[in-house]
Amino acid sequence: MDSGKEARERKRLNNLYIYENDLAIYGLRLVAGVDEAGRGPLAGPLLVAAVILPGEVYIPGLNDSKQLTPSRRAAIYAAVKAVAVAVATCVVDVDLIDRLNIYQATVYGMREAVRKLAVPPDAVLIDAVPVDGLPVPIFPLVKGDTLSASIAAASVVAKVERDRLMEAMDSTYPGYGFKIHKGYPTPSHLAALERLGPCPIHRKSFAPVKACWANRAGVAGDA
Repeated sequence: MDSGKEARERKRLNNLYIYENDLAIYGLRLVAGVDEAGRGPLAGPLLVAAVILPGEVYIPGLNDSKQLTPSRRAAIYAAVKAVAVAVATCVVDVDLIDRLNIYQATVYGMREAVRKLAVPPDAVLIDAVPVDGLPVPIFPLVKGDTLSASIAAASVVAKVERDRLMEAMDSTYPGYGFKIHKGYPTPSHLAALERLGPCPIHRKSFAPVKACWANRAGVAGDA
């Protein structure tokens, strides 16, 4: 990276620490960023990550995981894991998602990820979702993964680890293309769902899966 690009990147990253720096003024120096991956898919778990970064650590390219290529995410994931004060994740399985609904499952996963941190945070920055039941101040930020370095780091950890889980599921449940679409409702996934029917990691409470169950039950009943 040339000097001009590096200067711009450092300025961009400095702006991502505005919320963390504001909290540090009040003595809240260990700030956990929390984000999730997998609210929208029809299959697979929700994965929530909590990350505490050490001050204004310089991680080139750190950003909302959705803005990064898979290879860039993998590199930033490794950098975050190498420098973080603490990282914790919570995998919320499909049974709990179906039982609670996806919003409540997200709240549960965020709470548990923070509780699992080996170093207790002084405050928590969360991407959009208000979460109660934690013994520290909590600050939800709309589009927080574009505003906070800690939340951006959590978004990368959550996305990389969930993608790896879905890639492993591709061999356990072949034919659905989980390695490619990671459980999201792409046309190819919807076609496979119609052709093969739901598998054990499909979310039965989600409308396309529920409709598929109903259609197959109707066909069986007519047989």
